[in-house]
Amino acid sequence: MRVDDVAENTKSGAQEDRRTRITVLVALGANLLIAAAKLVGGLITASPALLSEAAHSVADSLNEVFLLAALHRSRRPADGQHPFGYGKERFFWSLLAAVGIFVMGGCFSFFQGFEALTSTPHKESSTGYVVGLAVLGVALLAEGSSLIRAVLQVRAQPGDGIGSDPALRTVLAEDGTAVIGVLLAAGGMVLHMVTGDIVWEASASLAIGALLVYVAYRLGRTARRQLIGEAVDPELSRGIREFLDSQDEIDHVAELHTMQLGLDSTLVAARVDLAPGIDSERLELVSERIKRNVREKWPEADQVFLDVVEAPRPVHG
Repeated sequence: MRVDDVAENTKSGAQEDRRTRITVLVALGANLLIAAAKLVGGLITASPALLSEAAHSVADSLNEVFLLAALHRSRRPADGQHPFGYGKERFFWSLLAAVGIFVMGGCFSFFQGFEALTSTPHKESSTGYVVGLAVLGVALLAEGSSLIRAVLQVRAQPGDGIGSDPALRTVLAEDGTAVIGVLLAAGGMVLHMVTGDIVWEASASLAIGALLVYVAYRLGRTARRQLIGEAVDPELSRGIREFLDSQDEIDHVAELHTMQLGLDSTLVAARVDLAPGIDSERLELVSERIKRNVREKWPEADQVFLDVVEAPRPVHG
């Protein structure tokens, strides 16, 4: 890849990271304020659904810190210890964020729900309901605003950007889950107020816990695949194979392996059989030209390795 291509890709990646960082900071600010409001409201009203939502917001706030660390650390340049760079830091911190959602959000919500079902019922005042619903209303506005920003950034990206950026994917999942969680908590409180039965709020808390566990599982599964070494999109792999096959000097592509090293970094390793008649002097030139062409055609394929095997010349008897 030419030096100016590398610089352009780096600049583009840095600009996208800045936009993602702003999105994460917006989500972090919203979650910190909402967590405090939900906690105070939950303690005043003794609402299990509201306390579950407070734990949810605390977990989201911690996860945003993880994502900020991912954005910073994944862009460090390659060095002697990490010759392929630090792109997988993004996947590691996203995995921690998924664990945080599961432990701090999901497990605490289950605890609050079961505790409400097994505790002695008490009469809630109308003031408590009003306070709780007001807190949830403010939370819905804040979470909705953060969700809208995340959605707009996703839509501005080419292709399926949400699938490639774990930080943005996590923020979008958190904000979407938060909006659904607020609606579940509000529904549980309203039904509790109307019927006088705490089971509605307990059920809302359990539903929030189940939702968080499911989201954590999906995010964690994706981050795990990327962290241990996931192949690139089949369409990209197929395109590289077809390109190699189309080269006059290549007789056959025996093997092609790819692995995503980071958000915009891909390892491509191929074993190719060269057409007969290519001498050793041309071998290196052909190899370098093909690798350069792959990098130029697919800038994300910045690490290209060819295991070139010169085809045997026919034996004339």
